[in-house]
Amino acid sequence: IKGKHVLIVEDIIDSGLTLSWLLSNLGSREPASLEVCTLLRKPDAAKVAIDVKWIGFDIPNEFVVGYGLDYAEKYRNLPFVGTLAPHVYGG
Repeated sequence: IKGKHVLIVEDIIDSGLTLSWLLSNLGSREPASLEVCTLLRKPDAAKVAIDVKWIGFDIPNEFVVGYGLDYAEKYRNLPFVGTLAPHVYGG
């Protein structure tokens, strides 16, 4: 990816730990630019600071499902994003 413009497109950013590692890894490969775009971000769940250029929505630190997001391979096909009741996942 040396010299290329790289855009990471995320569905959701929770703690940011995985994305932080990915940014470090890709950054070491000398891209011309490295940006992040996410549909959803949970600022209260963040464990590391990440510069996200484009954010669809900041959301509370709740378990969300639908629109591609799942819990135990369920709820992924919902045509909306909603919160999952804590009793469903033991939270």
